[in-house]
Amino acid sequence: MKVLIVNTSEKTGGAAVAANRLMEALKNNGVKAKMLVRDKETDQLTVCGLPSSWRLMWHFLWERIVIWFHLRLHREHLFEVDIANCGTDITRLPEFQEADIIHLHWVNQGMLSLRDLRKIVEAKPVVWTMHDIWPATAICHYARGCTQYHTECGQCPLLPGNSRHDLANRVWKRKQRMLQGRRVTYVCCSQWLAGEAAKSALLQGQTVVSIPNPIDTHVFCPQDKRQAREQLGLPADKRIILFVSQRVTDPRKGIDYLVEAIRLLVEQHPEMRQQWAIAILGGHAEEVASRLALPACPLGYVNDQRRIVQVYNAADVFVLPSLEDNLPNTLMEAMACGVPCVGFRVGGIPEMIDHEVNGYVAQFQQANDLARGIRYVLAEADYASLSQQCLKKVLHCWSQQSVANRYIDIYNKV
Repeated sequence: MKVLIVNTSEKTGGAAVAANRLMEALKNNGVKAKMLVRDKETDQLTVCGLPSSWRLMWHFLWERIVIWFHLRLHREHLFEVDIANCGTDITRLPEFQEADIIHLHWVNQGMLSLRDLRKIVEAKPVVWTMHDIWPATAICHYARGCTQYHTECGQCPLLPGNSRHDLANRVWKRKQRMLQGRRVTYVCCSQWLAGEAAKSALLQGQTVVSIPNPIDTHVFCPQDKRQAREQLGLPADKRIILFVSQRVTDPRKGIDYLVEAIRLLVEQHPEMRQQWAIAILGGHAEEVASRLALPACPLGYVNDQRRIVQVYNAADVFVLPSLEDNLPNTLMEAMACGVPCVGFRVGGIPEMIDHEVNGYVAQFQQANDLARGIRYVLAEADYASLSQQCLKKVLHCWSQQSVANRYIDIYNKV
């Protein structure tokens, strides 16, 4: 069986990381898998890039220009929506023609247009892994409480004007035409997202299932904590709280709630100033460090996988107070390194963290409960047991073999 995985980027972003891991998992379990990307970043032989052309950049720019026009020349929400009005026809490429299954992942920002997607679903069996809600809505990647897609998108809260027949409504109808008479199997990385996708009027009659992302437990695994801290220049005599995000100032990742939770903890337990510290991994980390009531170590943006594994192993607890998230790779990575996690009860996070078993699930947007969770992990619970349960959960649910076998079953069915 030959599978072509299609994603906009080879390495950048959570979807790219997940797509790469799936490709390796499939190859390790007897499937001939390749990846097709717009942004090729390595010399890996099983990853193919689109033929280089000025059109690739133009596709991205033109889509943004059209969206900007409909936002009445405002930048707000400019990169929160995609309309897939232009892209590349990949059906003529040899990688496409030789594949038995086309496996779409995150294909936005000028990678594929709705017309291109229609050609793909007409030509080959298609599996589409959803890393956010975009395939089930008109233009948004995160619904933020909007339920218009349950019936028909329009009057989009991300667009000005409050028109029933706005840009979102027009894209919705194009997506309907794209899928008309065609079958696509949608795979959601969390049960939460699968439940949301199943509510979409756009996907009625389509197959929607839930399969988590895989992780390579030979790469993300426990290492010597003291050695990891020494190599990173982190304090060896403190309990370290870790926060990770591609851009740590992204409001969706909830850094404000972590700042408030730390303030509350220090206020209630002043001795923590000498005993605990915070490591921040991601872009703009230094902008957040000064806001925290504990000593902070901004590590900046890191793209080296070996160093990222060191960061996780240097931590005692990983905190991700996301306000909306699917199945965060960062939680999976931390747990694979034996690090207990704390997060809000939102999205797919409660499926990953088993409350007071391998971490703590805090009430949504409750900084005081987030603080309680951090203290529970570091000062109250049996830490060794939490860490062991993290490793057990990863091996049982997210190992390469477990996830690959579930996808192979899907491929055989389609």
